[in-house]
Amino acid sequence: MDNNINNKIIEVIDKVRPYLRHDGGDVEFVSFEDGICYVKLQGACAGCMFADMTISNTIEEILTSEVPEVIKVINVSEEA
Repeated sequence: MDNNINNKIIEVIDKVRPYLRHDGGDVEFVSFEDGICYVKLQGACAGCMFADMTISNTIEEILTSEVPEVIKVINVSEEA
């Protein structure tokens, strides 16, 4: 696992985090594997009907533009 990529991902997620916290939510970096970044939405974001939009339109868009190794973002709480 490339810690440099993980650190870049966490740095970008930290830029998004204040906006999510403003609405009572948060996001946690879980792992990065084969171009896919796994995150877990927390707080108000976890059960929000806009969670998929938050992942694809915000987190995924920013991560794929700032970290070229990331091709997709998946919310792991959906898979549970």
